[in-house]
Amino acid sequence: MKIKVFALFLVLLFLPAISFAAEYENAVIYYNKACHGCTMYIEESIEPLLESFGIKVEKKDFISEKENRTELNELSKKLGIPAQLQGHFTIFIDNKIILQGHIPEQVIKDLLNSENEFEKIVVFQDEMDKAENYRVWAFKGEIKEYKIDEPVSTYLNWFNENKDLLKTPKELQSATLDFWQLLPLVLVTGLLDGINPCAFGVLLFFIAFLYSMNRSKIEVWKVGSVFILAIFVAYFLIGLGLLQAILITGIPHLFGKISVFLMLFLALINIKDYFFYGKGFSLKMPSFATPIIKKRMTNLTLVSVAILGFLVGLCTFPCSGGIYVGILSLLAIQTTFMQGMVFLTIYNIMFVVPLIIILLIAGNKTVTEKITEWEKQNKRKMKLVMGIVLLVLAAILFLFAF
Repeated sequence: MKIKVFALFLVLLFLPAISFAAEYENAVIYYNKACHGCTMYIEESIEPLLESFGIKVEKKDFISEKENRTELNELSKKLGIPAQLQGHFTIFIDNKIILQGHIPEQVIKDLLNSENEFEKIVVFQDEMDKAENYRVWAFKGEIKEYKIDEPVSTYLNWFNENKDLLKTPKELQSATLDFWQLLPLVLVTGLLDGINPCAFGVLLFFIAFLYSMNRSKIEVWKVGSVFILAIFVAYFLIGLGLLQAILITGIPHLFGKISVFLMLFLALINIKDYFFYGKGFSLKMPSFATPIIKKRMTNLTLVSVAILGFLVGLCTFPCSGGIYVGILSLLAIQTTFMQGMVFLTIYNIMFVVPLIIILLIAGNKTVTEKITEWEKQNKRKMKLVMGIVLLVLAAILFLFAF
């Protein structure tokens, strides 16, 4: 009888642990397989730990398989994970425990062993080494930050005591923009980016050069169209390369943060040029490009014009690329890869719209000359407008990257 009572006591004692261990069944890890540090952490620490709790682990590389990146973005949006709590790789444990980045093993153990104080919880620690703090949020109240050696039970105890009083502030909700919210931003910034003194001035010079050679209107439009198409291709390929680079790293929010400071820097330079034009460092086409462009203009075949346009597209990027980098960072944070491609195409179409308009009215030599004169007289004002646009875009990106 005593043995039976003792056995019953053991069953009751360990029943909570047994039933809790069975609560979590599956874990899905979205990661960049090319990240050596991430792969080591997952294979040597995370997988053995989760498997010791009887959790089945599935790994999905979001670099080699683009659909996994789409799946990750959609799941993060569905669960309402704030942008500031999205790491360079993510672990979903039954969509209830969400681990973002390199979370200390003890924190994970404590979460798996904890009682049901939360419906879902996200823990963020994105440093690969020498981490000092981690963040935790159970989708109510404020995001809490603790020293790396502080037990997560500190947060769980606080949350359990206050969860009935806590609300979800709007500023902590997942910061996302849908297609129709992003579209106006892409259209306007693409158009404004196209009104930059670099490509604008080169096209005017190009058309004036054609007139000096007594080319017909049809020839001007044909050659000008090839020139603009080549600029479009060059700028599109630059954007595609940057978007791929941001996504391959798996840390779009870091690039977003860097872009904020880059745009602030470029904005100040543009605003400086309005007040002190020609003094100090300015955003302009590289000096080595000018003689190359002039040399290409001496022999205008369609092939040489295409090469010239492509060269202009590459060389104008340092001058007008601030807005471009900011938009690309925002797209990397807010969209899937395919959506990003659509917006990238739209942006570059808008980028060349001013050039297309100028080309269409180039049949009137007088109008072209007036536009050229206007561009010279308003170059400083255009710099000021570009500076203001960069400041606004930096503020928008700040809301989603930080």
